[in-house]
Amino acid sequence: MTTLSREKLINRPFADKKHYPYGFARSGDFSISESKLLQAHGSLFTALVDGKIEPSSDIEINYLNAALGQCEPQTPQAKAWVKYQTRINRPKAASIYGSKRAVTEYADDNMGIDDNSDLEIDIDDD
Repeated sequence: MTTLSREKLINRPFADKKHYPYGFARSGDFSISESKLLQAHGSLFTALVDGKIEPSSDIEINYLNAALGQCEPQTPQAKAWVKYQTRINRPKAASIYGSKRAVTEYADDNMGIDDNSDLEIDIDDD
């Protein structure tokens, strides 16, 4: 694994292809200015949070504290990052088409019928 220098690591554009495959600007979750801030500063936030680099200034310490939820974000960059984190960590929406629970309730209704039970059928032969 090659190690990147600090400058290359924090200066490369940030993109999240998993959660935002078409980019931040086209998602509808972020304004144009927020998407530009995420693209420009997201790699720095990722490197700080992952521990790949140590904060070298008070600004980076504030970024790290805001990203970890230890203080309120003060800068537009930190606000955009916190908004990004809340968007990707929100709970998944449930399906409107039903769930597995409905299937198990149906299976419970049929539990009273035993396949090996003797069935009596009366057929009148007149």
